[in-house]
Amino acid sequence: MTEHRIDASLESAIDVFTAERAPVLRVGPGDTVTVRTLSAAGYTERQQQPGVDVPTLLDPRRGHCLVGPVAVAGARPGQVLAVRFDALVPDDWGYTGSGGVDTPVNRALGLADPTSRGPLLWEIDPERGVARNQLGLGVRTAPFLGVVGLPPEPSGEHSTIPPRAIGGGNIDCRELVVGSTLYLPVTVPDALLFVGDGHAAQGDGEVSGTAIECGMTTTMTLSLLDTAPVEGVHADTPAGRITFGFDADLNTATTTALDRMVSWIAGEHGIGRAEALAMASVAVSMRVTQVANRTWGVHALLPHGAILA
Repeated sequence: MTEHRIDASLESAIDVFTAERAPVLRVGPGDTVTVRTLSAAGYTERQQQPGVDVPTLLDPRRGHCLVGPVAVAGARPGQVLAVRFDALVPDDWGYTGSGGVDTPVNRALGLADPTSRGPLLWEIDPERGVARNQLGLGVRTAPFLGVVGLPPEPSGEHSTIPPRAIGGGNIDCRELVVGSTLYLPVTVPDALLFVGDGHAAQGDGEVSGTAIECGMTTTMTLSLLDTAPVEGVHADTPAGRITFGFDADLNTATTTALDRMVSWIAGEHGIGRAEALAMASVAVSMRVTQVANRTWGVHALLPHGAILA
């Protein structure tokens, strides 16, 4: 195993997914990579007041400020890239935006007008695991990366905003904390992994469109699998096993996540799909991962030990 380090810079940062960019780092299966990413906006300076923009690394910016691609030597379509999160350390400050943008959610809440913005500015204490904002209110942190993904196709530039069934990307799942492994079906040769969009804390749904957005130092181990227990993007986390569904239609996203969890339960316990669905009904929680990214994200969570064999 070899250890690598890469930091966000003009040479390593990008705001799209693409397989046509030369890798910024090449690693072997089983290697560990430490990546320093900026916030989703790519701010290069600390905000001094809530909602006040500061310089960004990429200007203009089309999507999330990511680092990548990281090539995993020998990866090929048909395999699965396993991304194990060994450490996730947020920067000491972050921000959360709210309102002021014309979205269906903001319109429903009466917060679409630009004057209705409610930005928060956070001081983050990574050692204590607490973040506190300018209102004097605090939350416990649970750091993770919002964007971990592969190019969906061998050619072209692809937005970082919507999560995808092919390649993952802007998944925004709060369960992907330290100790989690995210499984991404390989879409292109050498996998070409992009990461970023650090979140110090987030609730299921990311309902304002942002979490506690922050820079992050992530240590991850990258491995390749020839087979996986279930199709599509899935994960094994401290909270339990997770399957995902992504679609513009909430019903389709929900059904996809549930279908894959049913398959996982059936295969694990050697039972039929009807019986597995019945077990899911009493042991699995369906959660809305995020509502903010033009595509619904839903995940099915089966806690460890929930099914007793």
